[in-house]
Amino acid sequence: MLNMLWSFMIIFSIIVSFFTGRTAETVNGAMEGASEAVTMCIGLLGMMCMWNGLMKIAELSGITEKVAVIVKPVFKLLFKNISAESAAGKAIIMNITANLLGMGNAATPLGLKAMREMKKECGKECSATKEMIMFTALNTASFQLIPSTLIGMRMAAGSANASEIIIPIWCASACSVATVIICAKLGSK
Repeated sequence: MLNMLWSFMIIFSIIVSFFTGRTAETVNGAMEGASEAVTMCIGLLGMMCMWNGLMKIAELSGITEKVAVIVKPVFKLLFKNISAESAAGKAIIMNITANLLGMGNAATPLGLKAMREMKKECGKECSATKEMIMFTALNTASFQLIPSTLIGMRMAAGSANASEIIIPIWCASACSVATVIICAKLGSK
């Protein structure tokens, strides 16, 4: 569906540019946009490599385990039917930890693993448990101490102070996580 929408918008813009006599401007805009997209991707790639490297160092040095210890009490409140020592519990805790540290790319495989493990625990006939719904909602609204991707995008776009958005992001993230937890708890009764 999304591919059809994008195709329609591209074809429509080409037709409109042809009838308004702005074909050259449309082509130039598309080429400039593509060039800027590549430049931004390269900048983000460097930022992701740096943060993934730092996450690996944090993992090897035991920092993520220490953060996981802090996350465990919250885990026990939100996921009452999953043991923190189970494969699903460990993957959930590491996913939340990775998201907390701003490592969305490192968190994704852990999130997929957590969902597979929760599916194994509930059996083939279950579709979505309360824990799966809570995890999906939390993972979507995740709270980040270091929003590295957004800071990287702002740096690539030439922001004078790319990290000035951290405190507003913390406030917005705290509100979204609280809302998600409340909605997931109320919706699963």
